[in-house]
Amino acid sequence: TVSWGEGPGRVWFSDARLRPAAAAFVNSAYASMLDLDDGHRAAAGHPGAAIVPAALTIAEIEGATPDRMLAAIALGYEVALRISAARDINSIRTTDTGRWCGYGVVAAAGWLKRLPAKIIAEAMAIAGHTASSQSATGWTKLGHAVKEGIAFATANALMAVDLALAGYTGPLDLLDDPERYDQNRLVANLGCGWEIEKGYFKIYSACRWAHAPIDGALALQAKHAIKPEEIEEIEIGLFARALTLLNKSEPESIEVAQYSIPFSVALALVHGSNALLPVTAEFLKDTRVTSLARRVKLVHRRDLDPSFPAMTPATVRMGFAGRYDQLDISAPKGEPTNALSDQELHNKFTWIARGRMAASGAERLKAAIWAIDGEIKTDHLFQAIETRVEQDTDAPIAALA
Repeated sequence: TVSWGEGPGRVWFSDARLRPAAAAFVNSAYASMLDLDDGHRAAAGHPGAAIVPAALTIAEIEGATPDRMLAAIALGYEVALRISAARDINSIRTTDTGRWCGYGVVAAAGWLKRLPAKIIAEAMAIAGHTASSQSATGWTKLGHAVKEGIAFATANALMAVDLALAGYTGPLDLLDDPERYDQNRLVANLGCGWEIEKGYFKIYSACRWAHAPIDGALALQAKHAIKPEEIEEIEIGLFARALTLLNKSEPESIEVAQYSIPFSVALALVHGSNALLPVTAEFLKDTRVTSLARRVKLVHRRDLDPSFPAMTPATVRMGFAGRYDQLDISAPKGEPTNALSDQELHNKFTWIARGRMAASGAERLKAAIWAIDGEIKTDHLFQAIETRVEQDTDAPIAALA
């Protein structure tokens, strides 16, 4: 009864109000559902879909100022990303966000609640020790909505705060094993820079490992003005982990499509990049797309393996009209080294919102987000995300945040 049921937490774009953990769970689930959430290469995961919903939930309840809310988000990113980046990738799977994002959720919530360091530490230890094991990740061949356990870890972390406040304790030494965590990476150069500045943004609703192949294929198509039906074959060279995705040419669901490099590449080539903002069910049975996806061959490039997870490169070789051309992509669009402009972020938001919320509501939300600073109240933002969607859709509008 402490963490679930009706309460003060806002469920975005609805009239529902739930307990903080429950509200953050719903908003986090929506934020990660479309595979358009942000990411961080060193951490190999997606911090924003956990930390931002949790921070906004607690910030509204606590009446936090904009600068304090933004500081909480930055602190949450810093804690979660340092911990994930410090993990030994061979002993602790780092690509499962739910295993480490809870640390950042606790840090952000604890900061907003002005809790003592001792309570925050206990809550972080509880959240870290009880994080989802993600047991199916790595072998499941079915698409699913769990999305690395992000929403579950978000709710779990806020419950950990409740438990710590009630006197519950956690294993405070869980990060102290030098064989599992790089102690220097955990704490080195604190205050000299911010991990949140090293994140990336997606422009396709697909696994990040598909983005370099999509960028390369679209660039070759534009270079030679190739029509989709003129493409004879596409060979994509990848690091080993990318070959473990589902990669089905004819995905049976949107979730499977999001983890298919051949389908994502083919969809972009046939219908343009905006068809991936987001992927919708109408394209799953599009024979032009599935036919081209079957002509996409994925090959292992061993020389790319050392790049992962710091980079997600790809080599794209396209055959058309008896000719071939090849392009190497080291940093897909949206990486800090190949960043999106403010206008490109605006365009992404506008395209996703189109048909899913009233234009006036979308503009109000966009204006509220860009106006946040230390002087303007957060009320404008919370009022904007209270706007109901214009019509029902299978694409959760909360992912816009």
